[in-house]
Amino acid sequence: MARLIGPVRLVDYDAANAQMHALAERRLAGEADDTLILLEHPPVYTAGRGWRPDHIVWTEERIAAAGAELRFIDRGGSLTFHGPGQLVGYPVLDLGPRPDAMRFVRGLEEVVIRAAADVGVELHRSEVQTGVWSGPSKVCAIGVRLMRMRVSLHGFALNCTTDLSWYDAIVPCGLAGEGVTSLSRLADREITVEEVAPRVARRFEEVFGLSLEPSGEAWPREQIGVLTANATA
Repeated sequence: MARLIGPVRLVDYDAANAQMHALAERRLAGEADDTLILLEHPPVYTAGRGWRPDHIVWTEERIAAAGAELRFIDRGGSLTFHGPGQLVGYPVLDLGPRPDAMRFVRGLEEVVIRAAADVGVELHRSEVQTGVWSGPSKVCAIGVRLMRMRVSLHGFALNCTTDLSWYDAIVPCGLAGEGVTSLSRLADREITVEEVAPRVARRFEEVFGLSLEPSGEAWPREQIGVLTANATA
């Protein structure tokens, strides 16, 4: 049995990151179950360990003026964006003493590919890059870390109704010349986080062989934001 937390609307990134790390420590100690956290964040750019200065197009001052934040974090990969209308998934799983990190990433890709098919959108993986794509455009970014080479942290970010203009501030995932898109744009209809989240949860169970039990655990009210004029989905 594993837990499902969410989806939760607009959870502060720093709070979610701290709680995810605390949960991973507890999972490593055998004090918590495998957990899938599904949520949305207010606008925030995260830079993984592979970021370079030329991957940030806007200045930090311009990012702040637009209503977003910039955070440097401990996952793999480079720059990505999180914001309203994007389903973010943080699987905190014990992958065993000899985990295959790439197999885990490919599993996350498969979850997203199957969930997208459930809402009528055909996506694919790349043999060269991580993530999930439609043609040359990325729909879902994936970046993970294994705590002590065993418990997974971070995860995936799937654009549903995301305002794609936010990506103008960065070179997404450090891939110059590659585009980004969303499920809604590909389907030519609105595909919301609320529509996709249960399908992602179901496909996650299927791909990883887990049974998710919805958790009553709630995020503190002060960690949940509201939409602003600069963050419309």
